[in-house]
Order: sequence, then structure tokens, then C-alpha cells
Amino acid sequence: MVSVISDELTSKLKRIRLLLLDVDGVLTNGKFYISNNGDIHLPFDVKDGSGIRYLMRGGLNVGIITGKDNKAVSFRAQDLNISIVHRKVTNKVSVLSQILRSQNLLPEEALYMGDDLLDLGIMARVGISVAVADAVPEVIEAADFVTDCKGGNGAVREVCEMILKAQDKWDAIVEYYRSMQ
Repeated sequence: MVSVISDELTSKLKRIRLLLLDVDGVLTNGKFYISNNGDIHLPFDVKDGSGIRYLMRGGLNVGIITGKDNKAVSFRAQDLNISIVHRKVTNKVSVLSQILRSQNLLPEEALYMGDDLLDLGIMARVGISVAVADAVPEVIEAADFVTDCKGGNGAVREVCEMILKAQDKWDAIVEYYRSMQ
């Protein structure tokens, strides 16, 4: 478990081309709301969405791999222009292989963020594995990095900024928004 960015981690971050995310507990706080008619509503963090947009502006790709089959995930992905979306996944490692092939990437060029036991297999097969601050102990122990923020509360934004800063792209992102009039 690491919560400080070491030189080794910075070196690995420079190779990242793809950010892969779990949803429940990573992009959300792990809670969902069920309406009287059975619709499920998920609370997504605006800061995480901004971080994803900045990362994509920096030339990186983002994907979602989730075990749930919730339409809200597809709507959020569409809102953020995320084209790699895999829902109702029982084997995240198999999906990782498909994504890497389709994107012509190596495992070390992918970073995966997770929070629960279903994420352990995929975390062992990417270049960098990240656990959110409130992940289960086994995921925290397996992670290369643990965020300061909890899932659904800025953890994804934290990692997006970390990648962009390691790749010396953050200042250009800030300047882009500073120069908008």
C-alpha cells in the first residue's frame, strides 16, 4: 500500500494511456437510491467527472468496467464521452484483455481503480492499481497507490490529476481553462 507518490510510481504513471474504473464505490460512494417504481439512482461526483474530462483533454482514454447493469452508468459515460463501457461483468480480467487488444495497449499502460474483492484480479494485471481510501482492506493491501479521497468523493479526480502531473500535462490543462474568455 502506498499513499505517497514515489519516483517509481511517477515513472509508471508516465506510461499510462488508459484509466479503467469500477463504478460502485469508485465513481460513486457505493450507495444507490431505489425509487418507488424500482429505478436505481447513483450519486456521481462532479469533481470526478471534471477530472475525467481533463484526463481526456490530455490525450488519455478512460473506460468503465462494472459488475452492475445499471442504465445510469451508460448515461454518465455518455455525458463524459467515455466510449469504453462494460456493464454486468463477472470476469474483469477477461474484459481487460479485450480492451487492451482493441486499444492496442500493453497492461503496463493501463491503470485500474477499484474498491472491492471483484477488483483484485484485474488490479494484479495492470501497470498501476489504485484503491480508493474506503476500499476493503484486501484491495488496499493489493494496491500500488491508495487515494486520500473516498470513492465517489473526488478519488477519481485525485488520480486524474496525479497522472496529468506525472506526464507534465497538468499546466497545459490549467492554462487552457485560464485562457477561456
